[in-house]
Amino acid sequence: MSSAAHQCSKTLWEEGRRPGQEVASLTVALLLTATVLDLLLSDGLGLFFDLAFVSLCVGAALTVRPRDFFVIGVLPPLAMALVVLLLAVSDRASIARPDDGLAQAAISGLSRHGLALAFGYAACLGLLAMRRSFVERHPR
Repeated sequence: MSSAAHQCSKTLWEEGRRPGQEVASLTVALLLTATVLDLLLSDGLGLFFDLAFVSLCVGAALTVRPRDFFVIGVLPPLAMALVVLLLAVSDRASIARPDDGLAQAAISGLSRHGLALAFGYAACLGLLAMRRSFVERHPR
């Protein structure tokens, strides 16, 4: 392989070049879309939402440019909290018992999807850490 061809090919860790605000906005929009689809397909927030959440966390971590890692590093818990709070206000039965109060419904929703939050957040932070390490070892 020639050195020119080697320099042109980028690794997975170098690919992300999108601004953090753009990636965060798209991630939240896709997460809200997945929420609506999950609620259309089932009675409450379920496995489809959890899988979409984890996938979106991974995608965001791989898409963002290095100088905006912080924005994506704080996104997963905030995005999950946003969805849960919106549902606690609009469709409480989808995340908790219908007679639960707002705060209790929000906490119930977060706890029911805590595993997805933990996996998504861990994957996001782990990928950002690997990308940061790679960027520091291979400066342009």
